[in-house]
Amino acid sequence: MDIKFYNSLTKKIEKFTPIIDNQVSMYVCGPTVYGYPHIGNMRPVVVFDTLRRFFTYIGFNVIYVSNFTDVDDKIINEAIKEQKSEFELANFYIEAFKKSIHDVGSLDPNITPRVSEYIPQIIAYIQSLIDKGAAYEADGDVYFRVSLIKDYGSLSGINLDDLIAGARVSTSSKKESPLDFALWKKTDVGIKWDSPWSKGRPGWHTECCVMIDSIFSPCGCIDIHGGGYDLKFPHHENEIAQAEAKHGNKIAHYWLHNNFVNINNEKMSKSLGNVKFAKDLIDAYGGLTVRLLILSAPYRQPINFSDDTIQGAINEMNKIKNTYKQLTFNLQINGVDLEKKNKTYGMDKFLSALADDLNTSNALSELYELIKNINITLRQKPLNLVKLEEYYHTFKDMLYVLGLTLAYQRLSKEDIDLYNQYLSAKANKNFTLSDQIRQKLIEKGIM
Repeated sequence: MDIKFYNSLTKKIEKFTPIIDNQVSMYVCGPTVYGYPHIGNMRPVVVFDTLRRFFTYIGFNVIYVSNFTDVDDKIINEAIKEQKSEFELANFYIEAFKKSIHDVGSLDPNITPRVSEYIPQIIAYIQSLIDKGAAYEADGDVYFRVSLIKDYGSLSGINLDDLIAGARVSTSSKKESPLDFALWKKTDVGIKWDSPWSKGRPGWHTECCVMIDSIFSPCGCIDIHGGGYDLKFPHHENEIAQAEAKHGNKIAHYWLHNNFVNINNEKMSKSLGNVKFAKDLIDAYGGLTVRLLILSAPYRQPINFSDDTIQGAINEMNKIKNTYKQLTFNLQINGVDLEKKNKTYGMDKFLSALADDLNTSNALSELYELIKNINITLRQKPLNLVKLEEYYHTFKDMLYVLGLTLAYQRLSKEDIDLYNQYLSAKANKNFTLSDQIRQKLIEKGIM
C-alpha cells in the first residue's frame, strides 16, 4: 500500500518511505502544562493517535513520542499565583491532560518525556552548538545565530526581512540579531539549574531537539515530526535551525501539522473569551463524540465546534453505538463466538483513505457505509450469520483504527435463555409474561 502525506516542509504531497523498513519514528510536540487542556490541544492528540493506530494496523512498528513541557515561564508564574512548586503544578496538569487523552479514546504514546528529565542533555546540546559557532553566550544567556541558517523560514514561509523590520529590540539587547532565539535563559526567579553559563533554565525551542536526539538516533533525524499549525513558527522553524547546525538535517523527513479548532466559526482565543476546555466538552457530550467530531474533517482543514456540528457528532455516535450493540447482540444470541479471530474483509477502501494523507473524513464515510449494510442485513430474515460475522470483524477493526473502540455486552447462557423465553412468550401471545421478561432484559441493558 502506498502511503502519502502532505509534507509541510516541501509544501507537497509525498510518498512515505520510512528511514528503517517497517518502522516509524514519530515525535509530536506535547503541551506546556500550566492549565487544563483546551479542545484545540486535543486535535493533535486525536490526529496523531489515529495515524499511529493506522501504521500499527498495517504492520509497522511505531515508536511514538510526545513530551510534556514542565519547565516554562508560564508554569512558574502560575505556580507563584497558586502558591505551589512548579513540579506540583506541572504534575497536576499532566494528570489532567492524561485523563483527557484517555477520555477521547487515545492511547498513551510509547514515551512521554518531561523537559526536567533532560537538563544535562540540554546543556550538552547547547554547548555543542556553541562549539560549532552556531550559538553564543551573552551575560549568562545563550542565543542561537539564525544568520548561520541560509534557508531559515523554509518551513513556515516567514520572510526574514519582514521579521527584522517588525522586530522591536532595544539598543541594550544582548542579542547579535533580533532574529536570534534563546537556548538558555539566566534567571533568579523560579526553578533553575547550574550550567557553564549561569543558573537558569532552557529555552523552549531546544527542548524538543534534545529529546529527539536522546530518544531516537545519534543523527537526530526521525520519520515524522507533528504538531499543531501554530507551532510552525517559531517553534518548529527553530528546531530545524538547530538540527541543521548540529547534524546538517531538517530533524524530520516529514512534517505534519494539523489545523485549528474553531468555536462557532471563530478562532478560539482568550481575547474572544471562547476558549473551551476539553474536560468540559467531554463531560457534556462524551469523549468519543468529541473524537468523532475532530475526525470528521481532514486534519489539514479547520474543524468547527458549534451546536450543529456537536449535535451531528452525537447523532452519528449514537448510530455507531446502536448498530454495534444490535450486531453483537444478534450474533451472540445465535451462538457466534465474537472472541474468535477471523480474517477481516472490506477494509481496503477504508485503509486507502487513511493512506491518502490521513483522510479521516473519507475513512468515516466507509464506516458509515458499513453501518448501513449491517442494518440492512440485520433486517433480513433469516439472518445471514456468515455475512454479519464478517461485518462484525470489519466494524471492530475500523473502530479500533479510528480510536472509537466500543465494548460489547457479553451475554451469559442465562441471558440468552432469558431472551429465548421472551421470544417464546411473545410467539405464544403471552404478552403479560413477555412484558415482564422484556423489563428484565431492559434492566440488564440487553434491550
